[in-house]
Order: sequence, then C-alpha cells, then structure tokens
Amino acid sequence: MARYTGPKRRLSRREGLALFAKDAKALEKKGAVPPGQHGLGRRRRISEYGVQLREKQKAKRFFGILEKQFKRYFVEASKVRGATGLALLQTLETRLDNVVYRLNFAKSRAGARQMVSHGHIKIDGKKVNIPSYKVSVNQTIEITSQMRDNTQVKKSLDEESTLPEWLERKATVGRVLRMPGREEMEQSIDEQLIVEYYSR
Repeated sequence: MARYTGPKRRLSRREGLALFAKDAKALEKKGAVPPGQHGLGRRRRISEYGVQLREKQKAKRFFGILEKQFKRYFVEASKVRGATGLALLQTLETRLDNVVYRLNFAKSRAGARQMVSHGHIKIDGKKVNIPSYKVSVNQTIEITSQMRDNTQVKKSLDEESTLPEWLERKATVGRVLRMPGREEMEQSIDEQLIVEYYSR
C-alpha cells in the first residue's frame, strides 16, 4: 500500500501537534505555526466542516495511512455492530505496524512499518510483510532471529515505557490479549468528528 513520502514536520505543523516523535521539540521551540508563507498571518475562524476535516486528516497522518485506505477502514467500521468511531480506532490500533510500535519493537510507527515491510516480523511463526495486516486476539508477534541483534531494536526494547494492557511482551515476543478499550487508544483523536465528517 502507498504511503506519504513528503516532509513530515510540515504535517505536524499543519495539525498543531507532534505527529512524529522527532517533531515534539521543534514544535515546542517554534510553536505550532502552520506551514506556508502565510503561516503566521491572520487565522480565519474554522467552520464545523473544517474542524471535522482536520480531525480526519490528523488521524490519517498519525497512523501513516492515505485517504483511500482510511475511507475503506471507515466503511468497514460502519458495518460493525456498536460505535463506528470505536471500531475505526480499534482497526487502526490493531494494524501490524502499529502493534509492532506499541510493543516497543520500534521507536516510531514509520520504523515499525519498515521492519514489517522488510520481512523482520513473524506472526504465529510465519513471516508477514504487510504493514496493514490486522492482528487478531491471541496472535503472537515476534522479531525474526537476524533482527534481534539490531542496535536500534535493542535500544528500543531497553527503553522504559508502559505497555498497553491489551498487549503483553516477553523479550522479543508479544501477544494481543484482547481488543483495546477506548481509554487505551490514542487520546488526541476525536473519533466522533471523523464519523460526522464521513456521515455528511
């Protein structure tokens, strides 16, 4: 599946928050000034549609997904019984690249995506190189033997960070215990605005 390959900090500035780990310090220092020559100029009042659009764009960029795939996720989520917004976020959170990132196998979602696409991740003992693969409950995710000695992987695993309760990890093997609850998923995204955007 295609991915965005342009300047990343520009996206963070546009959305007003650090979508990528490296952008946090830069945004703190310079402030969340929108990109372009008129970034510092007079800001117009954003319409209701504009607020919904920005939220949808933010979620897309946060998980590194392009429009066509994101819309397909929404259509699938709308067919699930229950809250559409919650189903959409669960779909995004259980993508293989995001699960690899959440397990601290990689320092960023982009790094996790690269690990998957280069064939360094196994699911239930089989290599999977599709970042959008939907990981199911009780499936195990592990790093291949040749990647375990990688400096970046070791550094990421050694860093202290809290693992979400819907995941467990022992050394370089992780497992999905259950579907994540809303409080365990990305808090900076308002899924209701995304539902409203696509329900126009």
